[in-house]
Amino acid sequence: MALPCSYGSHCAALPFPAVVSRAASSPPPRSRGRWPSLPPAGCFHAAPRDAALVSGSAAGGVSRRRCELFDLHQHIVPFAESWAWQQSIVTRRKGLVGTDEDHSDTLIALQHPPVYTLGIDSTEDYLHFDVKDAPFEVHRIDRGGEVTYHGPGQLVMYPIINLRYHQMDLHWYFRSLEEVIIRALQSAFSIKASRVEGLTGVWVGDKKVAAIGIHVSRWIAYHGLALNVTTDLTPFQLIVPCGIKDRGVGSIKEILQIASDGKEIDETALIDKAYRTLLKEFAEVFQLSLYHNPNWDLQESKNFS
Repeated sequence: MALPCSYGSHCAALPFPAVVSRAASSPPPRSRGRWPSLPPAGCFHAAPRDAALVSGSAAGGVSRRRCELFDLHQHIVPFAESWAWQQSIVTRRKGLVGTDEDHSDTLIALQHPPVYTLGIDSTEDYLHFDVKDAPFEVHRIDRGGEVTYHGPGQLVMYPIINLRYHQMDLHWYFRSLEEVIIRALQSAFSIKASRVEGLTGVWVGDKKVAAIGIHVSRWIAYHGLALNVTTDLTPFQLIVPCGIKDRGVGSIKEILQIASDGKEIDETALIDKAYRTLLKEFAEVFQLSLYHNPNWDLQESKNFS
């Protein structure tokens, strides 16, 4: 099952990953640092692997399910590498289905270099450029929904969750991801965000600040959410984001600057604050204990097939 942006379609077998196009005059985007020797960054840099960052008991005193956290939220990770990494984790997790050995969910937090992604059934009609001469890389992937943009300043969180241990209900999962974002915006920035009937994502007024797109296989969900924090919104002008023509796109930085008459904002601090709050609300909504794993390695995922 591959589902949006707004509700999408069922998945067919395609040769993933696929790069539709790369900007003709640009080299492939590079990450900040070299894989896999780059140390993990962020607020929880010093946390030992087995230390719970957000823990506790669910209602009724039941212990929370474990969730391994890979914190790259201040790093720019090429899209194809993160996608292969997700696929390698999902393949391993699917091998555990029915064995009672799937003891932990996974959460990856990062940023991407400028890239456009299209869902499995996306139309190129929502691109305002020739895909053969695209300004950035274009990837067609196995999520639902239409085209969207990822870039620096946008917090991307990829939960890899076995819904058998939560609720086997895709509507619940979408609404829960939206709830994480809505709560985080309110608690960290006093921004009142909301849902829009019939659409997926999170909105402030008529501007979409967060997109959600997933793929589900054997009830293991992956891909996830993207929240515009300090994102340059200009690249969204070259597409119809999520195929929604009558609404715009916004960011936390833009909203806060309008509210403060253009006051300067520390972008790194803003991303850190958004990230910390998203983690807290994610753990609360999904009743998970997050454990920081500093031992991420993309080298293995590069060989994924």
